[in-house]
Amino acid sequence: MPTPIRRLRRRVAGAWLLQPVTAVWLVVLWLLLWGRFSTGLALSGIVVALVVVRLFPLQPIPVEGRIRPLAALRLWARFAWDVVVASVQVAWLAVRAAGGGDPPGMAVIAVPLRTRSELLLTAVAEILGLVPGSIVVEIDRTSGILYVHLIGVDDHAAVERERERARALEARVIRAFGSDEDRAALAAEDPTHVAVREGRA
Repeated sequence: MPTPIRRLRRRVAGAWLLQPVTAVWLVVLWLLLWGRFSTGLALSGIVVALVVVRLFPLQPIPVEGRIRPLAALRLWARFAWDVVVASVQVAWLAVRAAGGGDPPGMAVIAVPLRTRSELLLTAVAEILGLVPGSIVVEIDRTSGILYVHLIGVDDHAAVERERERARALEARVIRAFGSDEDRAALAAEDPTHVAVREGRA
């Protein structure tokens, strides 16, 4: 279990993590906008990036977990598989609807998560959004609930399968990048942490 000093070091590291990453991305974007590379453009991009980062600093995100390579590999392998499967399913729904079949069912569901880390919440939301057929429409950071819009769900059983799929994704993210506290919460599986809102679209 990390000591208070180690936690503080990770928070400080997390607080400064986004600034250089943002600066590098701004330089890349600057060069892409110009459509060519030169030393002068690169230097001017660095100046612009430093000014932007200095004038508009991003809110720091504390980093308390650590990367576990094997679990991260499992996470990305499963993500790639989910993308392939979901792409086929969404394509079939489009073909069926174009052929005069019933339009696919849609729903907005609440997915309660175990973690309270903003970094992990964002990671789960982004990965869910990259899988065809699902998009996160709202994040309740206080209670740790994602509201996900789904396509191709026609009954309550399908809704529950999608909710469990999202929670399984969160479990993989926690195993790959989560803190000891997140991993303990994952092991405990708090039964009182339930969804509070669900609607049909």
